[in-house]
Amino acid sequence: MTRIVKAMTEGMPGGTAFMEDYTYHLKEGQEYSLGAHMLEVCPSVAADKPRIECHHLGIGMNEKDPARLVFEGKAGPGIVASLIDMGGRLRLIVQDIEAVKPIMNMPNLPVARVMWKAYPDLCTGAKLWIMAGGAHHTVLSFDATAQMLEDWADIMGIEYVHIGIDTTVEGLKQQLFLSDIAWKLR
Repeated sequence: MTRIVKAMTEGMPGGTAFMEDYTYHLKEGQEYSLGAHMLEVCPSVAADKPRIECHHLGIGMNEKDPARLVFEGKAGPGIVASLIDMGGRLRLIVQDIEAVKPIMNMPNLPVARVMWKAYPDLCTGAKLWIMAGGAHHTVLSFDATAQMLEDWADIMGIEYVHIGIDTTVEGLKQQLFLSDIAWKLR
């Protein structure tokens, strides 16, 4: 999915990267997601020039500490997307986000990372994401729009779910129910 989004946004300045929902900041009124990954985040989403650092990985059998990019992501509107297998059909889930400058230093997390506010808010957005079957690995893009990904899903015959500022639990439940019926009738 990362390659597809990079191809559809080629030449655009914002950036697209493989991402993993890493952790959450749950202070009331200041709820944020932190997307990160130990090794695979593309520097196109970096706010400043990434650093290359060697740190212990902690998983696997490597005896040497791998080099990795370390950076904070840029701020601005974007999307995260996840393509999942529903057993008989694919579903593309897209969520609107607003990336922010990190709210704190993270010296003990030497990875590439982007902090964002999920829409409609973190708790509702997480519930909607889980209801739709979203994975913890995503594609984050500052260039691709929900409309671009919806168009791609239509072209490919893939079910599409969009989580935005106005999405409600009740509304998504109904959408998923009706979509499930429609896909079974195909």
